[in-house]
Amino acid sequence: MTTHPLEATRRWVRDWVMAHDLCPFAAAEFERERIRYRQLDAMNDEALLMAVIEECEHLDQQPDTETTLLVLTPGAEDFFTFLDKLDMAERLMVSEGYEGVYQLASFHPDYLFGDSQATPNQEDAADYTNRSPWPLFHLLRETSLEAALARFHNPERIPERNQALLRGHGARWCRDELEAIVQETSS
Repeated sequence: MTTHPLEATRRWVRDWVMAHDLCPFAAAEFERERIRYRQLDAMNDEALLMAVIEECEHLDQQPDTETTLLVLTPGAEDFFTFLDKLDMAERLMVSEGYEGVYQLASFHPDYLFGDSQATPNQEDAADYTNRSPWPLFHLLRETSLEAALARFHNPERIPERNQALLRGHGARWCRDELEAIVQETSS
């Protein structure tokens, strides 16, 4: 069975992020089809970094594209390798003048927060707020993010609410939900 990365990512946005209201701003952009999905090979760091900047340029030129999900396949399967690539991309965006213009969020199948309560024998369900079927870089427009947060009551509570929600369901439930999304996009 082969999983289709872009389709799995679309389903993850709809059936995970939106269905559980993990990002209260996602539904409007998803329904307006203003999310761009692009699959990138993450094996070659130079090509990956060039593609990130190309995507920033695309967003500069295409105001109808609100946000982009860059699906990294292959080359970023290891979470710590992924973090290294994320760090390189963020530094390049700063050097190219995109600091304050676009924000680079990250999602990964093995995502762990720095303060995760995971142990070698037990996952922390809260880590699933940033877990996705494939490694992802998410380019967000800073001005749009700021405007959305300004309209949202207590936006600083979103991460706390999400972590509490997922911990309430438990890590096994979270894992099963994400696995179902991947299975539904396999041939």
